[in-house]
Amino acid sequence: MNKPGTHTGFGMTSQRTRTRMIERLREQGIVDEEVLAAIAAVPRHVFVEEALASRAYEDTALPLGYSQTISQPYVVARMIEALRAGRELGRTLEVGAGCGYQAAVLAQLTKEVYAVERIAPLLDRARLNLRAIKELKVRLKHADGQLGLPEAAPFDSIIVAAAAARVPRALLQQLAPHGRLILPLGAATQQLALIEFRPEGFVETRLDAVRFVPLLSGVE
Repeated sequence: MNKPGTHTGFGMTSQRTRTRMIERLREQGIVDEEVLAAIAAVPRHVFVEEALASRAYEDTALPLGYSQTISQPYVVARMIEALRAGRELGRTLEVGAGCGYQAAVLAQLTKEVYAVERIAPLLDRARLNLRAIKELKVRLKHADGQLGLPEAAPFDSIIVAAAAARVPRALLQQLAPHGRLILPLGAATQQLALIEFRPEGFVETRLDAVRFVPLLSGVE
């Protein structure tokens, strides 16, 4: 297991490699330059196992252990871009902090980031990783993500890094008026769903096909 913050500059973790990743995201259709700048600012290799650091800037999900993965950069960019679209993120909740990577990207874009993770050893790793890059704005909690984080609600933006069969009711209840929630829905076939809390109620828009680990209840 890697010691957070100890990776050194392999060729594959160089600035040139990181720049290529951003160029690839542009080619794939990501147009929000602030999202691209946020992803460019976060050293993804710090958040993966040392043995996988040479693959950190490939556009692929990578294993974290505990049957979890770090999301591929395109999916991170796509979800955050959809949440932002024409507005600021505001107070943001991430469900499924994992290794802390996506929370670090979110923290480049808003001052209030809360992240919950149900697997205690992963939460500890996220805390160490965020400390290693001196990202101290993210507030982490060991909790069941399906229940959200009621003590910090309401949220302007909620991003879920695991697939649910249906939108957890608790997350809808914690969404602020005019807020947005994005998550993968489905089992064998999954699709990103963007839910907006409009004056007339919740409005859902389906986006890209994706593949995420399932959203589970309880804590470990």
